[in-house]
Amino acid sequence: MSYIAWRFYLILLVIALIVGGLIWRVFDLAILNQHFLRHQGDERVLRLINTPSIRGMIVDRNGFPLAVSTTVYSVWMNPQEFSSTKERLISLSHLTNLKQKEVTAIWNKSLKKKREFVYLKRSLSPEIANQIKALNIPGVYLQQEYRRYYPEGEVTAHVIGFTNIDDQGQEGLEFAYNQWLRGEPGKKWVIKDRIGRVISDVQAIQEQEPGRDLILSIDRRIQYLAYRELLSGVIENKAESGSVIVLDVKTGEVLAMVNVPSFNPNNRLGVKRENFRNRAVTDSFEPGSTIKTFTVASALESGRFKADAIIDTSPGWMRVGHNVVKDEKNNGLLSMSQILQISSNMGAGKIVLALPPDQLWDVLHRVGFGESTGIGFPGEQNGLLVKHHPWGQFVLATLAFGYGMSATILQISRAYSVLANNGVKLPLSLLKVEKPPQGKLVLNPKIAKQMLVLLEAVFSKGGTAETISVPGYHVAGKTGTVKKNGIGGYQKHRYISSFVGIAPLSDPRLVVTVLIDDPKGKHYYGGLVSGPVFQKIMEGALRLLNVPPDTDDLQRK
Repeated sequence: MSYIAWRFYLILLVIALIVGGLIWRVFDLAILNQHFLRHQGDERVLRLINTPSIRGMIVDRNGFPLAVSTTVYSVWMNPQEFSSTKERLISLSHLTNLKQKEVTAIWNKSLKKKREFVYLKRSLSPEIANQIKALNIPGVYLQQEYRRYYPEGEVTAHVIGFTNIDDQGQEGLEFAYNQWLRGEPGKKWVIKDRIGRVISDVQAIQEQEPGRDLILSIDRRIQYLAYRELLSGVIENKAESGSVIVLDVKTGEVLAMVNVPSFNPNNRLGVKRENFRNRAVTDSFEPGSTIKTFTVASALESGRFKADAIIDTSPGWMRVGHNVVKDEKNNGLLSMSQILQISSNMGAGKIVLALPPDQLWDVLHRVGFGESTGIGFPGEQNGLLVKHHPWGQFVLATLAFGYGMSATILQISRAYSVLANNGVKLPLSLLKVEKPPQGKLVLNPKIAKQMLVLLEAVFSKGGTAETISVPGYHVAGKTGTVKKNGIGGYQKHRYISSFVGIAPLSDPRLVVTVLIDDPKGKHYYGGLVSGPVFQKIMEGALRLLNVPPDTDDLQRK
């Protein structure tokens, strides 16, 4: 065979092998590996994505929104696809409020780690998102999300709480009812193009479920009133902080719960962590003279004292063990109502020392001190109510006027609601109550009514609240002034001033409790510091609720 012929057949053989290889490859791709290749192709265009669910609204008892979800967008980058001109990069940096070098650093860092997803900016408005979309930068995408907005801002901040950037509850009722509010995101298959844009929906795998709404017991009008007056009281008295609770005694609903200082949940940048806590339920303190009410109630319940009993407090002091219990002056003979009217430590101490040791503890425990209110608020404190075995005489005497125990103002509000509700203790609620709950009788109704009569004397001439009145209504209440406890014992010239009152006495509807912590103005007594705040809140709340005024010839049931 000639050299030319041999070369011809060699080339022919090579061509035949190439054609055969191509035919085999086509067969392999089209027949043998069809399923694998289709799957790989789908992987590059089909994507399973989450569709966000909208969080349920939080509304007040009248349906006014206190927390709503608004549509926002997050801008993210695929570093493997990102490329941009300098002009577009400048625009992107401006719209996301990031420096150009920050965007470049995010890109380079993620590129090295071979990431395909990294957030540039979260929670952008639809207007900003549309401007970013118009830049048409390869590798930059938008993701629809929801962000919480709180119309009442700092007025309801401590009750409502807030969510994080992923719309998960972090504080307050947003946290406590996160499962109820958050809903379930959906899932669906979509087709995307090579730069990640959704071309069409393929199939819904799971429909999104919106969160459920939460209807609170809070009345927005009373909440605002309470916050305004408390803020004014804290500023006027140069105090460290303050709290107020307005309680509906007929249903156990909390109509207002406010604290100062507060914070704006819509913009928490720079807010101190301590300002997030709801002091009305998380901070306990020695309640002081507000406990004298239950000291007298325990005396009446024992049968050893009558409502018209007279206690000799001369000479204005007494030695109990190695300690001394005293009043500011010698008040001599005092009736039960006068002990409450002038807030006599001597009178309260003598009463308790004449009773069985567990008598006062038992009454305090029954009205709810030393235990959770069950309101379901995160971080609620139980307070402290120790049952001693045996009781020291001085410990017992000081318990009579509110030392040696601790409570939150929510617990104090519940305890006074027992008196207002004829001895029945109702469960408390931050959610709207459609049907009044079944309460538990914890105090003789006759004694509860007697206590309201005795407590009205606190507002009469010579009483610790003689400057306080609620025009048109008869009111019962008690002041409290207690030294602050700190490192090394009680601190000089530092006090907690409180006031709790019930109105109207003809048919009790509200309990309002006010606490002002560490007033540094010219007054520190509860009647002078917290009393005016109580007066304005109680008067305004009764009128907002259209509660009829008491008549001058009040006849109690």
